[in-house]
Amino acid sequence: MNLLLVEVAQATRRLADAGVPSPRFDAEELAAYVHGVPRGELHRVADADFDARYWEAVARREAREPLQHITGVAYFRYLELQVGPGVFVPRPETESVVDWAIAAVRAMDVVEPLIVDLCTGSGAIALAMAQEVPRAAVHAVELEETALNWARKNAAHNDGGARVVLHHGDARTALPELNGQVDLVISNPPYIPLTEWEQVAPEARDHDPQAALFSGEDGLDLIRGLEVAARRLLRPGGVLVVEHADTQGGQVPWLFTEERGWADAADHPDLNNRPRFATARRVRT
Repeated sequence: MNLLLVEVAQATRRLADAGVPSPRFDAEELAAYVHGVPRGELHRVADADFDARYWEAVARREAREPLQHITGVAYFRYLELQVGPGVFVPRPETESVVDWAIAAVRAMDVVEPLIVDLCTGSGAIALAMAQEVPRAAVHAVELEETALNWARKNAAHNDGGARVVLHHGDARTALPELNGQVDLVISNPPYIPLTEWEQVAPEARDHDPQAALFSGEDGLDLIRGLEVAARRLLRPGGVLVVEHADTQGGQVPWLFTEERGWADAADHPDLNNRPRFATARRVRT
């Protein structure tokens, strides 16, 4: 076994002891990043080429700094995104939200669908929708200027970015010029209850923007605002898709009532079979 693989094994133990959820994967990702090789080729790194900066990177991860902040990259579906301080790091569970949204848009049989992504953060959802629904026009809204700058970088460096229009604004009041015209509204908003602050993983609690995590005592404050915004933006027959915490599956669909002009409100599981996102169809204003 070469020196780097021995060091990776030691790093794995250190990360596991620190409570990192995926210690082996992270140890290998950091080794690949520092040495400029794919993870599958770590065994090819000569002992003489071992870079001691690896242990600096491991120490940062051991302190629960997000892996993506150290490498500067997050992967989401077919995208390679630039991320860092000031922007929410996209999570794998959100990919199932996008899966459903893409299928819904394709089922609409609209030639050039109009899609709005509220609380876009890094631009992950908006860019994935633009890339995988090639004739879609996508508008993405973000309130935090720092996060919006990350989204601008990602739009400039990913396929489909030219069809994503980025807007600086409040998701609850944005894009009045599109009222009644949108085919699909999608959002991964903040949804963690303020009362659960101490239970949030250090990677998120200490490094993701607070505005991207927490939303009132029950975590649903912004989702309530998105219900109003989506009802305003969507055309009759248009669809809303909104992510939520796995503990909120019994609550979120009830916000989209028939009295408010919604139909078919339902909840859906992620790949781990946990309640992850709600959907509803607008039938009237």
